[in-house]
Amino acid sequence: MASSSSVLSEDQLQCSICLDVFTDPVSTSCGHNFCMTCIKEFWDTSSHCQCPVCKMDFPRRPELHVNTFISGLAAQFRKPVQKNTEKEKVDSMDIFRALIRSIERNQAEMLKVMEEKQRAAERQAEEFIKDLEQEITKLKRRNTELEQISNTEDHLHLLQIYPSLCRPPPTNNWTDVSIQPHLDVETLRRARSQLQECVDEEMKKVVSMELKRIQQYAVDVILDPDTANPELILSDDGKQVTDGDEWQDLPNNPERFYQCVFVMGKEGFSSGRFYYEVQVKGKTEWYLGVTRESSNRKGEITVSPEDGYWSVCLGNKTEYQALDSPHVLFSLKQAPQKVGVFVDYEEGLVSFYDVENESHIYSFTGQSFTEKLYPMFSPCLNDDGENSAPLIICPVSQVQS
Repeated sequence: MASSSSVLSEDQLQCSICLDVFTDPVSTSCGHNFCMTCIKEFWDTSSHCQCPVCKMDFPRRPELHVNTFISGLAAQFRKPVQKNTEKEKVDSMDIFRALIRSIERNQAEMLKVMEEKQRAAERQAEEFIKDLEQEITKLKRRNTELEQISNTEDHLHLLQIYPSLCRPPPTNNWTDVSIQPHLDVETLRRARSQLQECVDEEMKKVVSMELKRIQQYAVDVILDPDTANPELILSDDGKQVTDGDEWQDLPNNPERFYQCVFVMGKEGFSSGRFYYEVQVKGKTEWYLGVTRESSNRKGEITVSPEDGYWSVCLGNKTEYQALDSPHVLFSLKQAPQKVGVFVDYEEGLVSFYDVENESHIYSFTGQSFTEKLYPMFSPCLNDDGENSAPLIICPVSQVQS
């Protein structure tokens, strides 16, 4: 296997503020990376917190944590590259994602330059059209003069009024006119689309490898009836949950969600890695993720990392969100039928995958876990039968090559 330095260049590990290799790199919620000192100084000199790259505004100043993975990559450009370790093989997915982000950034910059050139070409075309309109006006004026000549017999009088008719007409040499070819942005877009297809194909291969790796951490998740909202109906084996649309007479014990239609898994995890898969086929709304042991379960719940929830959801049939801080709206090429949830407790990572399409959905990174994490599910309301399909915890089978 090639070393990481053959996959990434030093340029791709440079802070966009100081233009040097990252020192203590941190990641913002919009997915961009900076030196911790650089971004802090940038925000210190600004009236509000904003990403220097994509200009996303943050309602409050984010709490920054060093991204140990990117820090490790950057360190390799300050010392001789050593032989790959097993951990570097495990983290090949993250290296490829960093490469993809760099490609996307370069594509955006290239598109910006080409669009500026297009606008310049359009301005030049407008000026050329003005010149043509002036020339047409002159020709119309001359045509009017000629018509007047043809309609009168007093040629001497006309020559006195229009002395310009005594001179030969100017030569309209159109061969001297040069027109700048229109910038073919469609060609650029087609090239970008082809590049994206190649990237997507390679990404699918990498995600397939990643899924095979994390599926070895599969755990047997059983739903905990003591945590289930009274509207929820659980199967006898604890593998399915649906909204029954009727309130059941159940005790309001401390563990139970009593307003939001959520339920948790029985077993919690306070270390290591774990993975499970959930069928979401036929549903128009759902929530999936993990929650900490002490998270609020009564009344209205704010689903966010600050409140102990790491979750993605579907709403209104097609609206996908990562309930991060702030929330992240995203689109998927295909609606997932089965979602995989992977947690690396020590790395502070919660990732979601479309299992059947072998694609990555979203990751919460750089989190700090200090107590047990439990799988969390919500089939959402029945919605008069439109969302009656259950969430089903599926046995994990290895992705086929």
